[in-house]
Amino acid sequence: MKAAKLGILMLDTDFYRPKGDIGNPDTFPFPVEYRIVEKATIDRVVKKGDNALIEPFIKSARYLEEKGVKAITTSCGFLSIFQQEIQNQLKVPFFASSLIQIPMLHTVTGGRIGILTARKASLGKQHLEGARAGDIPIAIEGMDDRPAFTAAIVDETHALDMEKVSLEMEEAVRMLISNYPDITAIVLECTNMPPYKRTIREMTDLPVFDITSLINYVVKEL
Repeated sequence: MKAAKLGILMLDTDFYRPKGDIGNPDTFPFPVEYRIVEKATIDRVVKKGDNALIEPFIKSARYLEEKGVKAITTSCGFLSIFQQEIQNQLKVPFFASSLIQIPMLHTVTGGRIGILTARKASLGKQHLEGARAGDIPIAIEGMDDRPAFTAAIVDETHALDMEKVSLEMEEAVRMLISNYPDITAIVLECTNMPPYKRTIREMTDLPVFDITSLINYVVKEL
């Protein structure tokens, strides 16, 4: 059996992943290899940025290398904080987060880049610096106070209601655009957001990028 081109390091979570989500293999037109990083919970990755997780991520990434993957990514945009630490220990290309696209998007659009994140309260300068985007004009809106999204994805206390989550994301994007009308492109930090990308693109008429955009860009050239 031919090795998967892409390896995906998964957080230790347990919620429904529809097509379009990075955790659903049907999202991709090519085989992928998953590896769950044990005890890499949302609390430790998103809320705490726990440095003790760097070694487990490196170990899991090396496992994927041994399986023959040509590139590795992750299931959480907040892992941009560990981009260099993990990449330095690997032989294959590694891209931790969709946020890595921000410098390129600023270059080609010339304006402010909007970020829609799972948790605005946790997305700090260190995450942007990890993506080489620390000095780029950005605007951030989060899903922190949106109950359907937070309960399903962050807290894992309720089943995913895609209709409600879509409405909440539309509300968040409207607020983002209203507060920053100079935005020229949007990046979805969270890898659970791609199923709703088309709706966001249609309502804003702006280019919208996510982890699948980056994956397709990289894998096509492997």
